[in-house]
Amino acid sequence: MSCNHCCEKCASRLYAHEVPIFESLSEEELERVINIRKHMSFKKGESLFLEGDKVSKLFIINEGMVKITKSTTNGKEQIINILTVGDFLGESNILGDTLESNVSAIAVKNTSVCTISREDFNELLFKNPTISLKLLSELNKRLIEVENLTSNLSNNNPEARICCMLLEFADRYGKEQVNGKVEIKLPLNREEMANYCGIARETLSRKLSLLESEGIIEAVGTKKIIINNLNSLEDYII
Repeated sequence: MSCNHCCEKCASRLYAHEVPIFESLSEEELERVINIRKHMSFKKGESLFLEGDKVSKLFIINEGMVKITKSTTNGKEQIINILTVGDFLGESNILGDTLESNVSAIAVKNTSVCTISREDFNELLFKNPTISLKLLSELNKRLIEVENLTSNLSNNNPEARICCMLLEFADRYGKEQVNGKVEIKLPLNREEMANYCGIARETLSRKLSLLESEGIIEAVGTKKIIINNLNSLEDYII
């Protein structure tokens, strides 16, 4: 991808208010954001930053997808969030003291991001307090998502964990069909989905097959899942 193309797409998304934290800005204020941002590209599997790194910039996803992970006590990867176009990351050290990151950010697919330095972003916040409010709103939303994930992982029922994940994916990535079914373009592969649920990959495959045999879902290859009945998924969680 050329830098010019990346710049054009980023500017277009900002002007279209597709980056939530900047949606309250005027065109003149957006110009300021566009003028101070820089660009970085990452191939699938590359890290934006790792646990222990000191992050001194805000990342805004322009294209692609990023998973936020944390190492468990036994050295395994636990996926705690999935971010896509318009989402931001690296905000912890931007807003507070520069500390070592307690999470890693890995590109799930080829990804381009816009970055804003700590100094430029703090100046932007000072001049535009509405960004602070939007930022807090987005961070609160993520906190709720992490709390939901923690609650899900504390449930020893693997079916409930998987159903929670599928319902979350349906909400964030699902496309409702005419017949009321929901088609999900999966953001993660099977191994990553198992990590997200905190279960073995074999368990995930077995439970997905069970849900499919009951007619609740339909797997379309490894990239898509169609949910035939959202209510039945919710019943597994109750």
